[in-house]
Amino acid sequence: MPARRSRKVPPKSRPGTRLALELQVVARGIAVPAPARFRLWARTALKKHAEITVRVVGAAEARRLNRSYRRRDYATDVLAFPYPAPRGTIRGDIVLCAPVLVREARARGRTQMAHFAHLTVHALLHLQGSDHGRPREAGRMEAEEKRLLGKLGYPDPYADIEG
Repeated sequence: MPARRSRKVPPKSRPGTRLALELQVVARGIAVPAPARFRLWARTALKKHAEITVRVVGAAEARRLNRSYRRRDYATDVLAFPYPAPRGTIRGDIVLCAPVLVREARARGRTQMAHFAHLTVHALLHLQGSDHGRPREAGRMEAEEKRLLGKLGYPDPYADIEG
């Protein structure tokens, strides 16, 4: 098993919400944002108390998880796994595939930091029940992503993709 860095990020006191966030980095050779960045992104996107694990993986693990849980045989950029939680709490895992994320950021002319932020916010919205399976849902989710990322100082993640 590859070397693993895992850090619990203690929640900062913020009225009304608690955040327990664990960052696991098992991908090698890619600069990963500091735990404080993930905490900031989560606090911005979450509307309730949360217990979240963010795992940054390589292509093989992302492909294995995507094949097992979504029946798609390729490494995907992000996966979100919500779990049952007490009322008023969000609980789940986010898996970010570092090599795919880096390749996408480069192809879209984005910084890695901006793309890490986007995919983390995207996954956090999924953990809260947002989806993009239908056009109307996709429009609402994208609008919320743009709003949250703008609040964080990042550009519109869909600007270079839209027709």
